[in-house]
Amino acid sequence: MLVLFETAAGYAIFKVLDESKLQQVDSLYKEFETPEKANKIVKLKHFEKFQDTTEALAAATALTEGKIGKSLKKVLKKVVAKEAHEQLAISDLKLGGVIKEKLDLACVHSPAVAELMRGIRTQMESLITGLPPREISAMSLGLAHSLSRYKLKFSPDKVDTMIVQAISLLDDLDKELNNYIMRCREWYGWHFPELGKVITDNLAYCKAVRKIGDRTNVAGSDLSDLLPEEIEAEVKLAAEISMGTEVSEQDIGNIKHLCDQVIEISDYRTQLYDYLKNRMMAIAPNLTVMVGELVGARLISHAGSLLNLAKHPASTVQILGAEKALFRALKTRKDTPKYGLIYHASLVGQTTAKNKGKISRMLAAKAALAIRYDALGEDTNAEMGVENRAKLEARLRQLEEKGIRRISGTGKAMAKADKYQHKSEVKIYDPSGDSTIPSTSKKRKFEEVEEEEEAEEVATPVVKSKKAKKEAVTEVEEAAAEETPKKKKKKKKVEAEAEEPEEEAVPEVAVTESTEKKKKKKKKKVKEEEDDE
Repeated sequence: MLVLFETAAGYAIFKVLDESKLQQVDSLYKEFETPEKANKIVKLKHFEKFQDTTEALAAATALTEGKIGKSLKKVLKKVVAKEAHEQLAISDLKLGGVIKEKLDLACVHSPAVAELMRGIRTQMESLITGLPPREISAMSLGLAHSLSRYKLKFSPDKVDTMIVQAISLLDDLDKELNNYIMRCREWYGWHFPELGKVITDNLAYCKAVRKIGDRTNVAGSDLSDLLPEEIEAEVKLAAEISMGTEVSEQDIGNIKHLCDQVIEISDYRTQLYDYLKNRMMAIAPNLTVMVGELVGARLISHAGSLLNLAKHPASTVQILGAEKALFRALKTRKDTPKYGLIYHASLVGQTTAKNKGKISRMLAAKAALAIRYDALGEDTNAEMGVENRAKLEARLRQLEEKGIRRISGTGKAMAKADKYQHKSEVKIYDPSGDSTIPSTSKKRKFEEVEEEEEAEEVATPVVKSKKAKKEAVTEVEEAAAEETPKKKKKKKKVEAEAEEPEEEAVPEVAVTESTEKKKKKKKKKVKEEEDDE
């Protein structure tokens, strides 16, 4: 068996002397503990050294892409083809398939081969003769630098540093323009204050000021190329009745120079925005379709690079830019923010306030997929972004129409979903159960009993029969039996009064007497309770 071993200095072909050792994969590393043991397992058959770093870089690039370079093809034809019956052990399975296809050589890749390659790498200095260790390390370092430089230069369109710088400059220009325009309006406002109210557009205002100069020149100047006819007529009318102060020619000259600066910066900003738009479509086309050029560029700038942004989950992309609010909410245990920089995307902006959180969450999920596709995918088309945006717009329409329609019935009526409202019941402690002492006095209790009885009589005036009277008498007798013998005299009097013949009396008299008896009984009961206590 032959072994193809790649180094920074060149290609080495080894001959395996004892193939039986390869069957013991777990203990194979012991055979490479010393150079003497290693020389008993493998022997160098041929070493093809690279002429310079350029050749080494070309060979390394071909290997990473799974292709056969010129120098490797030369070595394989020269050495291995002579022993075509031998198997060729390789470290890369993809490269083995290409070699078998192009040169018709039997290639082997297994765990035993991987362990063999590791052993050869540990004893490489002793196995490859005629190559000093210092030269190997120098060539390895040179190849590493060249390969890194090559990868950076390989795709200049994928360099997202330009986007980070461009969006930062764009934000700075916006701030400076705002300051300049505010200063220009305030400065020229002393001379012609009415112009600021008539012309609201900042760029048109600066162009008009540069063309007019002194307000006395308004009548003779033609502003039709800057302003519509109605606004131009309004400006000329306002100039005639202006309340502004007079200024010198030197002041007007400085104001005009400031207006020139504003116009130049505005033109440069437009040019920079076009450049940023083109770069975003080249580097992150799917992200640009999903959230727009400015929001996408700000997300990349905030994360540091497109690759760093691709490592973030969708939940982080959603609140990227609102870290301060997030940590404040976590500290105070309040609601966390629903959106950060993604709030400025057109899809979130066109939704109603109650649906902004839902749309921002869905948009962040789709945007995270688009970012990973742009950063790690090989294609540069925006098909996935367009498809996901269409899905989000359909979902947005569904939310705006208040969602799902009825499955059964006519299908025309919308499904009604009542808004959930959390109603918390606050229970108040009742202190009445703490004490066994009655809260009201007995005198007051006695009065309340009398009032209740009177109310019952007025509501239902019933004539009581002799039977009812007898029942009342029996109740009194039972109550008397339970009490002490001291009160027997009083109770006997009550019984005698109850037993008097009342059959011939008028019904009304009977009603009044029965009520009097009831009152007496209840009074007695109250008194008895007092005595017991």
